[in-house]
Amino acid sequence: MSQIVSEIKCPNCGAQLNLSPGELVATCRYCGYTSVVGANTPFQLEHSLILNNFDNSRITQDLQEWMRSGFMKPGDLAKKSRTSMIELRYLPFWLVPLTATSSYEGVLERIAPATPRKGTIQNEYDWLVLGRRASEFPTRDYKVPTQGKIPFDFTKIEPQAKFLNSELDSASAIMHAKDEVEENQRFLLKQEVDQVTKFDTTFNVQQPTYIHAPLWFIQYEYKGKIYNAIIDGSSGSIIRADIPQTDFKMI
Repeated sequence: MSQIVSEIKCPNCGAQLNLSPGELVATCRYCGYTSVVGANTPFQLEHSLILNNFDNSRITQDLQEWMRSGFMKPGDLAKKSRTSMIELRYLPFWLVPLTATSSYEGVLERIAPATPRKGTIQNEYDWLVLGRRASEFPTRDYKVPTQGKIPFDFTKIEPQAKFLNSELDSASAIMHAKDEVEENQRFLLKQEVDQVTKFDTTFNVQQPTYIHAPLWFIQYEYKGKIYNAIIDGSSGSIIRADIPQTDFKMI
């Protein structure tokens, strides 16, 4: 598989595409052209870029400030921790705009007497799907700052950054979005009924946007153990960070 992929060239400029096995949507690092691997038609979806606004020093400073603030953290965390890895990665996301309309029938049992109910739950979503299959990323904790997106420009990508192509095409991203949104609709249904007897969801899906966003991945060491943190390269906000366990003694 890797040998076949390595022979693929950019359909726009002819440069060799730097692809890993499993990647389906490729962006040329020479001309910035985005194409679907094996497709004979041009890439029609909008490809956007979120700009990175921070360097290693500032990201390390933001992590240190997080370590000093809040509750449930060791008092010496900022002083005694050591950053062992810091890497800027541009991750591929699909932003799928859709409307979900769920019709349901069920029984409300929490209030006596039990009452049959039926109705409709309709919501509009801009659902975010990570374009990597095996990666663990807290997608639901991350809101892509779409107000700051620009048309994709490969010259804005830092040379030292790790750039990842998508392993999902738009059709697969839409399927993922539908599955996750339907699960969310079922969660919302728990507010209406306790026992579900009928549930059906229809979708109105608009054209997805393909986005690359900058995320800083950090590992830090504290008392011999390794912990992870992810920081938004656009805003500098902590998306998720591991907190070492602390034993609080009662006085």
